[in-house]
Amino acid sequence: MFIAFLETPISALILVITIGISLYSLFKDETLIDKLILHPYSVVRKREYYRIITSGLIHADLWHLAFNMLSFQSFAFYLERQLGSIPFLLLYLVCLVTSDITTILKNRDNAMYRSLGASGAVSGVIFSFILFFPGIEIGILFIPFGIPATVFGILFLLYSYYSANYQYDNINHDAHLWGALTGFALTVVYEPSLLPNLLSYFSSYGR
Repeated sequence: MFIAFLETPISALILVITIGISLYSLFKDETLIDKLILHPYSVVRKREYYRIITSGLIHADLWHLAFNMLSFQSFAFYLERQLGSIPFLLLYLVCLVTSDITTILKNRDNAMYRSLGASGAVSGVIFSFILFFPGIEIGILFIPFGIPATVFGILFLLYSYYSANYQYDNINHDAHLWGALTGFALTVVYEPSLLPNLLSYFSSYGR
């Protein structure tokens, strides 16, 4: 971990801080969750904009935390080396913010709605990573084989879009969708040459 701090300090800090605050809120002070959670009603009516960021520092339970942080560490450290620390930090924060915009707009009049977790920002990290490494295979829990990153990306977007509009559960699929799209778009802005490379990768399937 010490080497990770030296080589990829932002990824390491995000990982440590998110795990620390999540565990503290789950086991030491549960009132902290209510103070930090994304509550669109309070964001709009009380201007508690900080919740857009702080909601990414807390999680509903250990499984939620473990899934997000395992996904994060699988991609973030490699991505920070590609982008650089400051661009990576900006990407993570912007993805966290934009992943919540649709949620806030949809639920601004719903005082009962709440959302938490780093899933939107993590989705942005994954999709940025896919642009850099489109040919890599991504492993998914309980699936005994890897899925090509580009195929995973397409399936993820389709599933997130469908679930956000036609499926009702406790998962914020809007955050996943918009976080992923933001991560993709920002990476193209950072590294424009990656988009032609991705298109070339797709075209190679037809040869």
